[in-house]
Amino acid sequence: MDELSSIDSAFALHAAGALADAEIGYRRILAANPQHIEAQHYLGVLLHQQGDTKQGISLILRALEADAGSASRYNDLGNILVQTGDLAAAASAFHSSVKLDGDDANVWNNLGSVLHRLQDFTGAESAYRSALQCDADFVPALNNLAALLAETGREEESSLFSCQAFILPPLAGKSQKILGIAYYRLGRIAEAADCYRAWLHTEPDNAIAQHFLAACTGKGVPARASDGFVTAVFDDMAESFNDKLVGKLEYRGPEIIAGLLNGHVVMGGVLDVLDGGCGTGLCAPMLVPYAARLTGVDLSPGMLTKARECNLYDALVEVELTAYLLAQKNAFDLIVMADTLIYFGDLAALFIAVGQALRPGGSFAFTAEVAAESAQQVDYHLRPSGRYAHSQHYILQVLDAAGFIPQRSNDVILRREFCRPTQGLGVLARILPH
Repeated sequence: MDELSSIDSAFALHAAGALADAEIGYRRILAANPQHIEAQHYLGVLLHQQGDTKQGISLILRALEADAGSASRYNDLGNILVQTGDLAAAASAFHSSVKLDGDDANVWNNLGSVLHRLQDFTGAESAYRSALQCDADFVPALNNLAALLAETGREEESSLFSCQAFILPPLAGKSQKILGIAYYRLGRIAEAADCYRAWLHTEPDNAIAQHFLAACTGKGVPARASDGFVTAVFDDMAESFNDKLVGKLEYRGPEIIAGLLNGHVVMGGVLDVLDGGCGTGLCAPMLVPYAARLTGVDLSPGMLTKARECNLYDALVEVELTAYLLAQKNAFDLIVMADTLIYFGDLAALFIAVGQALRPGGSFAFTAEVAAESAQQVDYHLRPSGRYAHSQHYILQVLDAAGFIPQRSNDVILRREFCRPTQGLGVLARILPH
């Protein structure tokens, strides 16, 4: 057997995991030719795999002394040095590799990973981006860059790379819901819709998939989110709702409501107050100073369980909001809806019900997501986010039709989605005497 066939045979055994037989093969080659570079290198790799890392590195370095022109040998050396914990030496080896071959996404990613661990964030970011220049779909570099960006406070850009990684194969076992969200983040709304269609193919009655398909296609848009959708979404997120909404999304609903009420609604704990769509009770601390009695209403049992834990409500009711209001004639002095109208498209029936449930001169404070200026001619539309946005003209129109006089109307930032501000409106209105 010639030398080339011998190294190929030994390497095939090595690749197959037959380390003992591969070692015999490599050593036979080196016995015949002690300067055989490939046999030195791969025997070094094998010895490391068997636990003799010191001798393995020595053999790899001998091979590199003889021929320093192999990018792959430097990469192998770098990977072994990472495992030994010698990150600085590993970084040097990866640098040598990319100098010889700058077109290997894997090596650039290896270099980035080591520099990341060494807290060289600038160098790591540059290496990850170089990996993606070599292969824009290289998932390890996408995920690593996303992690670095998040770590350095650039969450919006981080989410972009995370979503790019998530939509790449393999797709088996990935949630169609999360795939839809990822495509939405990337602005690929038609592909997001395809995910919701695929979800409905397996679960034809799934209210979440139905809602988001309508949101992404503009077809079959309901006048408001279905009870099934609201219940399913909020029951699912009840445990993490406060952390996500207030922490990651910088939700400002309670702060906006407090600003609307301050100086315009009597304090002193003398009012009957309704927190409509109360969720986990984020607004409750803002409302207690006004309330002789504070009632919370929500469709989600999971949310009400969390609201109950804050011990600030006198009553919590699991019911659809409009139906509840219609049964509460002249029952409240103040009704608050923070981040509730985003699940209603047509506001007419809801606002009429609010007016009937308020006592003469009662106040209605709410936030709404507003349509972009280019979409202001439409009363409302369902965004791919699954939330309804309304035109300011429409909001004022339905308030007037329901017998309200606006007291305050403020342009506000409701939250941040993918670190982008969501424009909204905070409104305080007073019901005219019936």
